[in-house]
Order: sequence, then C-alpha cells, then structure tokens
Amino acid sequence: MTIARKLVSASALAGLSVILAGCLGGGGGGGSSRPVQSGVEGTWIDAQGTGLSTISGGIFTTVATDTGQKLAEGSYALTGTTSVRITGTSLIRQAPISFNCLLVSTSQLNCTSSAGTQFVLTRRA
Repeated sequence: MTIARKLVSASALAGLSVILAGCLGGGGGGGSSRPVQSGVEGTWIDAQGTGLSTISGGIFTTVATDTGQKLAEGSYALTGTTSVRITGTSLIRQAPISFNCLLVSTSQLNCTSSAGTQFVLTRRA
C-alpha cells in the first residue's frame, strides 16, 4: 500500500470514529455521560405523576408510582419515525386500551386515546 493510500484510509477511519462518537456519546461537560435517547423507547411519566410507563422492546407497561402495582400492559408498534400506536389492557378496569402518541420532542409524547382523550407523557431521566 502506498503512503498516500494509507493516509486516505487512516483519514477515513478517523472520520468514521468521530461520526460514531457523536452518535453514541452522551454530551460533554462533567457529570455522568449518558446517551441522548431518541425515539419513543424509554420510561415516561404522566402529567399527574401517578403512572410510570415503559416502552421498550415491543412491550408497553404502566405501573403506579406510589405502589409499583402494574396498571396496564400491552405492546406497541412504530407508525412513523416519531409516532407510535400502543394497544393493550387496563388491568384495573380489565378493558382494552389503545392510543396513538407523537414524539414532539426528545422528552415529550403527546397521546390521544381511541376515545379521543388527550394526555402528555414526559420522559423520565
């Protein structure tokens, strides 16, 4: 391999490393380094602070923040890059649930139930 070719290869590899570090890094400045979450997967809390929902690996669950009792469970499907459809069962009412959510920022999901009720979920750090 010629010196010029080695330099081009090394340069390309260094550029790729910088790009990957930017995608995987959690941001600068002291404290813990945690990746910025994108998409709908994560832990979310309702506006009243009573229910903690987890959206991960195709599974949706909600537990009461005070007792840890499971309130709802189900599954979800991404319907776009910033939208998700969640279906499942309310364990309290023993009734089906269904709602659509739109990721309006990395920390806020705006949701509408199949009955038309609107609510907001905030990403839990």
